Amino acid sequence: MTVSLILPCYNPPQGWEINVWKQYQAFSQAINTQVDLIIVLDGENEVLKDNITYLQQQIPSLRLIAYPENQGKGYAIRQGVLQANNDLIIYTDIDFPYTIASMVEIYNHLAHKNVDVAVGVKDQAYYGQVPYVRKVISRFLRALIRLFLSLPITDTQCGLKGFKKKVSPIFLQTTINRYLFDLEFIRNCFGHKSLNIKAIPIALNEEIQFRKMNTNILLPELFNFTLLLFKPRK
Repeated sequence: MTVSLILPCYNPPQGWEINVWKQYQAFSQAINTQVDLIIVLDGENEVLKDNITYLQQQIPSLRLIAYPENQGKGYAIRQGVLQANNDLIIYTDIDFPYTIASMVEIYNHLAHKNVDVAVGVKDQAYYGQVPYVRKVISRFLRALIRLFLSLPITDTQCGLKGFKKKVSPIFLQTTINRYLFDLEFIRNCFGHKSLNIKAIPIALNEEIQFRKMNTNILLPELFNFTLLLFKPRK
């Protein structure tokens, strides 16, 4: 089954283009199938021109989506999903924070195990690798989801997920542009009883370096969480 791999890109770390090429190669070879790469520039940046040129030389089929103003990760991935034409759609972060083995697990469950939506969930080792603030926020959100939304999966914010093409309309119905778009998507998926949704334990790359989290998003996202409590599933 062919794959569309979507990477939202905003202020990427130095050397990101070389890492994307290396990880893209590794993933494509590991699953031995066609992988179409879609990079979404979430706020077009002239500084990235040389990086993009490098990737286009390495991956002639690269599809680039760009727009002038930063809109948020959820918005960016929706633009990628709109352009994704393959059997399976997988998205992750531009720095490939999770192991290739984790990405292969997502693919295998979608391609070979009758799973419609594969949700990456953090393993126990994850919380020993991340900064304290991220750990607290992640666990607090999981507690809120468990208490107020009663979803079977509480780790909705892991940046590695995949789904079959038929699930695209559900993803495109999400409206949150930033942090909680993942939660909105998973919540909506559980409203469709015919979908087989599977939590897949994944692992962080050992060399990943976390950037400082923008705590200014917390209040707007708490508002978005409150809206989800009363918003009907689509």
